[in-house]
Amino acid sequence: MSMRKYKLITILLPPLLIGGFEYFRHEFLLDYLSMEAGNFYITLLTLILSYLVGTWMFKNVEQSNQELVQEQAMRAVYEERERLARELHDDLAQTLFFLNVKLKQGQIDEAREAVSEIDNNLRQAIFNLRTSPENAVSFSNRILQWLQDWRLLTGVAITSTIQINEREFHTSEETQLFGIIQEAFTNIRKHSKATKATITFQAIAEGWSLTIIDNGIGIQPKHDTTKQYGIAMMRNRAQELGAKWELTTAVEGGTKLHMYTDIRR
Repeated sequence: MSMRKYKLITILLPPLLIGGFEYFRHEFLLDYLSMEAGNFYITLLTLILSYLVGTWMFKNVEQSNQELVQEQAMRAVYEERERLARELHDDLAQTLFFLNVKLKQGQIDEAREAVSEIDNNLRQAIFNLRTSPENAVSFSNRILQWLQDWRLLTGVAITSTIQINEREFHTSEETQLFGIIQEAFTNIRKHSKATKATITFQAIAEGWSLTIIDNGIGIQPKHDTTKQYGIAMMRNRAQELGAKWELTTAVEGGTKLHMYTDIRR
């Protein structure tokens, strides 16, 4: 129902019913109802009418708000899928060009690596399409399932600690966080030469914390992390989530990504 109809019903229904009752009382019930009794009944009628109209109106407004939230969540999902499709297209195009060059040069080992890269990218894309945020699977289970697939693809051992309550995050927040986790582990696979990785993700009422550590080669001095697309993407997502961002060399070697919020919004 449109807002105009809500306004008309809210404005016209109470005066029409109450006014109609008052008219009927003065025209036909004065001999049967005393003034005190009439005032009591009109007050009771006003109370009942206000309750019924208010309950009906707020129920419809709440339903409209829920539909709006669902629509916004679905829009976030579709926008994320479009972004993933663009990234997959660009990544595959670059890898296919590299593969073509290496095949022409007769460098079979490098060509095999390019084919493996394409296979990994396609598998990740299929996972993203198969397990989108609107599915019934919980956020923590989606993360664990993706990490399991990633471990099988890469052979890198993973230690995971995921402690997230159901509905701790909005769907749009889950999309952002899931994208950060995917990008972080993609970077581990591509650049770190790590043999194991650790992820700790905890969310409580006061805030949340995400830490990803690998035992790879760490941040190289010659690499400017501010200009790398994947890192810039993760940093931008962290800002959109209102989270603090740290990318450092881990104490035991390798790279440490730490994101956290002080107070949940």
